[in-house]
Amino acid sequence: MKTRFVVVALLSLAFALPAFGKTYKSTYPVSCNEMWTAVKDTLSNPENNYEVKQIDDNAMHADYDVKHAAHVTISGAILQRTNKVTLVPQGAVCEMQVVSNWSGIEHSDRSDFKKRVDESLAKLQAAPPSPVAEPAAPVK
Repeated sequence: MKTRFVVVALLSLAFALPAFGKTYKSTYPVSCNEMWTAVKDTLSNPENNYEVKQIDDNAMHADYDVKHAAHVTISGAILQRTNKVTLVPQGAVCEMQVVSNWSGIEHSDRSDFKKRVDESLAKLQAAPPSPVAEPAAPVK
């Protein structure tokens, strides 16, 4: 009977933990518009294993699932964790708020996501600006 209680308690805790996601905040010395481009680039990269559930360009907010093949449930199905990212303008800087539901030994959703956004932002900042089209010369 005691073993059954322990098993039930552990299973209940395993299902309840995702509800206790923590908000992590990072400040960047760029505009939120620039940051939002990096966030969307990160979420749309298929190598990152993100599945966007909801995205709001006006609010600069997205809900997304993280899929890691290494994280499986007891039944063997792939565990998907819904996280959230919101950008909040703070004057001339931008605060990225990530609500993460997982931090483990091999993966940390928050730090993995932040690292990928940082890489995307650096890539976007290093790209040369697109050339401005010159008006066509008048035809004589």
